[in-house]
Amino acid sequence: MRILTIRQPWAAAIIFADKRIENRTWSTCYRGPVLIHAGATLERRHGPAVASVVRGLQLDLGAVIGIARYTGCHADDGQCTPWSKAGHFDHVLDEEVTALPLPIPWRGTQGLTVPPTVLMDRVREQLSAETAAHVLREER
Repeated sequence: MRILTIRQPWAAAIIFADKRIENRTWSTCYRGPVLIHAGATLERRHGPAVASVVRGLQLDLGAVIGIARYTGCHADDGQCTPWSKAGHFDHVLDEEVTALPLPIPWRGTQGLTVPPTVLMDRVREQLSAETAAHVLREER
């Protein structure tokens, strides 16, 4: 399990829309579940396509808002998806994403890090046992 801080509205686009890549300047070999933490900063420079995706959504800041799954990572040529950014790495996410019923306030860190036990306990409190077993399972 890992946690990744992502600025809004990009975090909401992952959890509530079809953004299934996260653009980063660094590569990773990690595969498995990742908590999506909406950073404390709202990115105001985005196009009308993003605005239409997140219109009407509450853009929680400084909170864990959902769970995704890393399935791959590759260099981005800028043509892969509408979310592509040339010169970066696409951290590829599975189509199945789970929104948490309530955002969990949390102070994020940079990079793809291991979340502390206390945070994982708070995430599990919001999930049924079946959902937790499914979305939090580690890769083998």
